Amino acid sequence: MVVTQWQERKAVGDAHEQRVASALAAQGWTVERCGQSAYPPVIRQALACTTSALRWFPDLIAARAGEIVTIGAKDCMPSSSSGRYAVADEAVHAGLQFIAANRPTPLSYVFGDLRVLTPVEVFHYTGHAERRHDGAYCLVSTRQAHSFDASSAAVCRCARRADRP
Repeated sequence: MVVTQWQERKAVGDAHEQRVASALAAQGWTVERCGQSAYPPVIRQALACTTSALRWFPDLIAARAGEIVTIGAKDCMPSSSSGRYAVADEAVHAGLQFIAANRPTPLSYVFGDLRVLTPVEVFHYTGHAERRHDGAYCLVSTRQAHSFDASSAAVCRCARRADRP
């Protein structure tokens, strides 16, 4: 039963990754899959048994005119009743580590409604929020997110500024 649930989540995730990749390609980006979705099943299964930050590696990498971005595609995350996105706490911390290790390459989370937040924004917007007792998820208001079209350009501008001395 657990495998079926995971396979169903994977199918939804794969479809969302494809939708995000298509939206980026429509804006002139060249897009490739990376992270767990690009690994063979045996590697995905082994990673699922670890706490490695590799579990949370970005799903997509894209380039356009010398600019590069990475994307964590997060579908089924907005709650229709609470108006919040749920992002795994481990994903946020791994995202922050990814940004630090791969500066100036930006990482953005693109949600099912094609709205965007960065790991830094998720961390910032939830810094003063009440945490669940198990600490499993960061809950962020959907009002904090940026539109997808505006975000891809803004993320690249931020990356260029961060790369300057």
